[in-house]
Amino acid sequence: MPMKIKIKTVKERATHMKRIIALLLVAISLFTLAGCGGKSEAGAPAEEKNVTLKLGFQANAGSNEYMAAELLAEKAKEYSNGTITVEIFPGGQLGDDRAMIDQVAAGALDMTYSETGRLGLWEAELEIFGYPFAFDDYDHLIRTLTETEYGKAINAKLEARGWKILADAYNGTRHTTTNKAINSIEDMKGLKLRVPNAAANLAFAEYSGAAATPMPFAEVYLALKTNAVDGQENPLSTIDAQKFYEVQPYCALTGHIINDNNYIISKIVYDKLSPAQQEAITKATVEAAEFHTNKFIEDETALLEKFEEMGMTITTPDKTAFREACAPMYEEYVAKFGDAAVKAIEEARQ
Repeated sequence: MPMKIKIKTVKERATHMKRIIALLLVAISLFTLAGCGGKSEAGAPAEEKNVTLKLGFQANAGSNEYMAAELLAEKAKEYSNGTITVEIFPGGQLGDDRAMIDQVAAGALDMTYSETGRLGLWEAELEIFGYPFAFDDYDHLIRTLTETEYGKAINAKLEARGWKILADAYNGTRHTTTNKAINSIEDMKGLKLRVPNAAANLAFAEYSGAAATPMPFAEVYLALKTNAVDGQENPLSTIDAQKFYEVQPYCALTGHIINDNNYIISKIVYDKLSPAQQEAITKATVEAAEFHTNKFIEDETALLEKFEEMGMTITTPDKTAFREACAPMYEEYVAKFGDAAVKAIEEARQ
């Protein structure tokens, strides 16, 4: 069944986040002591070779994700003594997120971002990590992934598929923008709501009474502007970066999904790196993820004020009816996958 969200202040969340990130860094360091490679000149000694890593993702230049990627590139070069260069490809230049995740598994792309729930397209049981109201906050989600036996087993499954998770970051809480006011769940009825092609997002729209409308992220702004869709749901920072406030007059604080953002490197590529390079890229990535997390937390305190200044009307619908509407998702999940994930989520709750 959906769990009730515990509200925290930004200051409390930031304090908890620093503790979680410190624990995560220690955990990650335990996994970085084997292997060697990347893309380099043939025949050069593994310890000395120069490596260029391509990092592709959906968010555009100027987004928090992009700024974190810039820091990652800077720190990777610094910590590797110049042997690692990270090239950044934002805005879906290398394909949509699903294509890039597949490319990373195959070693055709070096690095990408992905939410844990999004990886449910390959490891189906992971879709619960994107379910509405599954976690109290981001700290709760991270504890589930890093401190439970279930979470550790999931990490091993992902590595077996070719994805090595170097770090995870908070990527905002999803809210809903629309071309009409959403004051209650009844206002969602028949709304053409753009969602990513992921089971949890599709189900949220459908259980809430909206008409789920998947489409590539790059097409969303124009679809909103032309009323091809009536609304979309994303974190506040994404709404800002994509300037959705220009084409949507309303923002409903549905707060339905807590997003994380895994920094994924191809296991094929990672295993070819020298031990020193593995340590360098891991350290750089963890620092980038910490910046990423803090930037999202800081932004959330100011963006609603900005949106109102830009002409948006902010509404705060009662979430109780939304939670109740989404309850069948959890019942269906347990029937399909068992209750291991649900138990791990409860185990990690504080």
